[in-house]
Amino acid sequence: MTKHVPNLNAQKIKGGVATDQRHDSAHKHVSGTAVYIDDMPEPAGILHGCLGLSTATHATITRMDLSAVRTAPGVVDVLTAKDIPGENDISPTGRHDEPVLADGKVEFYGQPIFCVIAETREEARRATRLAKVEYRQLPFVTDIGELDPRKGKLVTPPLTLRRGDAAAAIKAAPRRLKGKMRLGGQEHFYLEGHIAMAIPGEDQDVTIYSSTQHPSEVQHMVSHALGVPSHAVTVEIRRMGGGFGGKETQGNQFAALAAIAAKRHHRAVKIRPDRDDDMTATGKRHDFLIDYEVGFDDDGNILGVDFMFAARCGFSSDLSGPVTDRALFHCDNTYFWPNVHAQSAPLYTNTVSNTAFRGFGGPQGMVGAERVIDEVAFAVGKDPLEIRKKNFYGDKEGDRNITPYHQTVEDNVIQRIVAELEASSNYARRRREISAFNNNSRFIKRGLALMPVKFGISFTATHYNQAGALVHVYTDGSVHLNHGGTEMGQGLYLKVAQVVAEEFQIDLDQVKITATTTGKVPNTSATAASSGSDLNGMAAQNAARQIKERLTNFASEKYQVPRDQVLFLPNRVRVGNQEIPFGDLVKQAYMARIQLSAAGFYKTPKIHWNRDKGEGRPFYYFAYGASCSEVSVDTLTGEYVVERTDILHETGRSLNRAIDLGQIEGGFIQGMGWLTTEELWWDDKGRLRTHAPSTYKIPLASDRPKIFNVKLADWSEANEPTVHRSKAVGEPPFPLGMSVLHALSDAVASVADHRICPRLDAPATPERVLMAIERLKQEAAKPA
Repeated sequence: MTKHVPNLNAQKIKGGVATDQRHDSAHKHVSGTAVYIDDMPEPAGILHGCLGLSTATHATITRMDLSAVRTAPGVVDVLTAKDIPGENDISPTGRHDEPVLADGKVEFYGQPIFCVIAETREEARRATRLAKVEYRQLPFVTDIGELDPRKGKLVTPPLTLRRGDAAAAIKAAPRRLKGKMRLGGQEHFYLEGHIAMAIPGEDQDVTIYSSTQHPSEVQHMVSHALGVPSHAVTVEIRRMGGGFGGKETQGNQFAALAAIAAKRHHRAVKIRPDRDDDMTATGKRHDFLIDYEVGFDDDGNILGVDFMFAARCGFSSDLSGPVTDRALFHCDNTYFWPNVHAQSAPLYTNTVSNTAFRGFGGPQGMVGAERVIDEVAFAVGKDPLEIRKKNFYGDKEGDRNITPYHQTVEDNVIQRIVAELEASSNYARRRREISAFNNNSRFIKRGLALMPVKFGISFTATHYNQAGALVHVYTDGSVHLNHGGTEMGQGLYLKVAQVVAEEFQIDLDQVKITATTTGKVPNTSATAASSGSDLNGMAAQNAARQIKERLTNFASEKYQVPRDQVLFLPNRVRVGNQEIPFGDLVKQAYMARIQLSAAGFYKTPKIHWNRDKGEGRPFYYFAYGASCSEVSVDTLTGEYVVERTDILHETGRSLNRAIDLGQIEGGFIQGMGWLTTEELWWDDKGRLRTHAPSTYKIPLASDRPKIFNVKLADWSEANEPTVHRSKAVGEPPFPLGMSVLHALSDAVASVADHRICPRLDAPATPERVLMAIERLKQEAAKPA
């Protein structure tokens, strides 16, 4: 690479904040040169691991004969629970309910019970099939529909939110109704599956390359499993091939087993499950059964609402507590409920333990809110959009701005976003055109829906809202950047580098992005909750400002000028009436023994949460957006296409519009897939049967809307002092996919002249759409 020659006459740096920059690895992604863990050169003598999975859904193991496995070609070792030197537990919340390997009892079909270590991956995979395991079957439950959410076994304590008296308001309301909605889960389907490579070191040391969103948690879990201090374990990750929440906790198991085997045999060990095992043995988005009751008046004003959110959590707690909490936090979406009662039921089932997934329960809460809005709209015979707007939160000066968890909404812009999108998408005109089309079309029906989104930004576990960063400035003026955030394709590394370049006023190519490692920045939080840029950007900015402050003081003292006459310009520093190249000033500072390295830190202010009371300010701010989708449905088959989608979303003062637009487009498509084609299905023996792309259908490029208009709200900015007044963009766009589900519902409703709420559950597969159409036809044909 040629040496960087800065333009000392430039008016702006190349690649600062608020500029459109390509993803730092985009050219490597498309050319196949981006190095993922499985692309790394393997150390000599490396061994490979493969998990042996249970073939019972809930049972005690009466006999496990692994003799044929141990004598299979290439097999070096077979690990079982008794071979774990430390603690046989990888539960992220410390509830000690998730073993590394099952010990005597299995609680879901596909639970890891042993791990084969062999010379090659193929030998390890073949050997796992030779195990002879006998079980004594126990009763099992996989479907939460069979459980009473108030009496079922829970994996973690439930949460209740209340404001006002929902029961009294519903009872006194002029009109009321109740219903139930089933909402499916979702497989992460990251392009790169789980993988871990452990390399043993001296004494207790081990280095692990793990495809994880949470290196510090992997470090802690591995240290517990090995029975060694955290300082003995170093975890590093340069990039993941997708994460979506599925690599927040689920990588712990693979890393722990690789590390145990590596230390036992003093050889590097790599574990990379195939896609079927990955989908079978790792957690997914929580599916929910949502019970609701609502009281309202003849105009569609909602007076009281009561929710029960029952979730299929699987056999252990994992992150089900905070996921179901966040579902309740978003059961209002953009609406003010004058009286509200909402309760969660994180239910135990004999399925894989469900985990984080983009939105972390928030989208499930919003879907429940939107079902209530639709029910009220059909009951009073009005356009659902009219009911939505009627029940929006008010401005911060009024009394319609308190959430069910007693946080004041201070930054509400949803009215403006919806109004602008309603106009730009020509909603009213298209509503009339679609009505005329449906009246003249016998088999093809069209539907239209415009949906708002309000998403809370922060970890609801307050202590996670912190970040660290490490910045070095070298004597030639180039910069080394490291922070606790992880890169999974979302562009976090690039955004944080832009923040540092902006702070020093140097070109972006002068900032070196480096792999996340626990050896440089300790005690990091997961890259999750859409907080990656907010937290790590501010921490890196803090580190850069420390160095900048030292350089300013040095220049002021050396050149005998006031501090306010030291000004950082593009690639140079003005000191009094002279300008010095940035690299030259850095070299002078080094010669004067000025420290050119800093550890930055940031913690989110203002937030607090009392779970016992169900009150506080769990979110620093909210991100808003809206989407309008139009679909065409074949009423003979239930098949459908998305004709057009318009999105208006706000990201504050965007750090990088190109990256943000990509996140919005991708989030929408992923959310659309969750609510339409992606169906998880367990058979009557408790086996997940949708464990490969042959049976699990994610959206294809051909499934995208034929017309896809995505725009940022350029007028938006964060009302709190976030990094350059930007807003998070990882999770908030995901629920925008609701507009497709509700457009399908609108099309289905047309077969009964919009007199009956379709109550279309999700995922709205063609089969489910067809069944809803037939049900509405039958109901419409009944005598009044």
